[in-house]
Amino acid sequence: MEEQNIEPPPAQVKNTATKKERTYVYSIRDWKEYLGESLLIIFSVLLALGVTEYINKQHEKEKTIELVKSISEELKHNKTAVLEIQEYDRKVLASIDTLLANKNQQDKFVSNGEMHLNMIAPAGILYRYPAKEAWTIAKNNDIMSKLDIETVSLLTLVYEDLDRINKVEEDAAKVILDRASRDSNQTHTTLVLIKDIYHGWAVDRIPGLLTEIDIVIKKIKVE
Repeated sequence: MEEQNIEPPPAQVKNTATKKERTYVYSIRDWKEYLGESLLIIFSVLLALGVTEYINKQHEKEKTIELVKSISEELKHNKTAVLEIQEYDRKVLASIDTLLANKNQQDKFVSNGEMHLNMIAPAGILYRYPAKEAWTIAKNNDIMSKLDIETVSLLTLVYEDLDRINKVEEDAAKVILDRASRDSNQTHTTLVLIKDIYHGWAVDRIPGLLTEIDIVIKKIKVE
């Protein structure tokens, strides 16, 4: 009897041929490697934070410099305005003194209930209006926390004195618009009150203010 070779079915041959053992490789790392990776991550985060902080500080520094420059330019403009106010106010006071010394001129200043203000202040009560926009913007951007106390105090004092000069117009208006000022018998008193207002809020204050402006401009000078 002849022996017969029996071949397995095709499906069985395919499964036998494709079936392979898979080998898995597991890497074993010790605590030093984990620690090294953790430290690297921490260092990267800290470096990124440091760079961001540096960039923000540089931006704030540049912003502060621009704000200070704007204030300096505004103060220079105000110094010119104050000098012009000083010259004008002296002329107003001279005109008032002329009227106070001349009764006939006083009668012309107030006649028939009408005041001729142009006889003492031809360009109006306040000749110039000092600016404070740069200072206001700087304060809104927290400039006070970026300057030393002495500089902040000087700037505050200067701008308060500039505001006081504006009070000339407000207080003079109260006198001029008062019904008593339209009484020709009260003209002398009206002129004296206006004169005192100019002295108190502007003329007597301006010399000191000019000195303050020069000091603060020099102090905040940015190259």
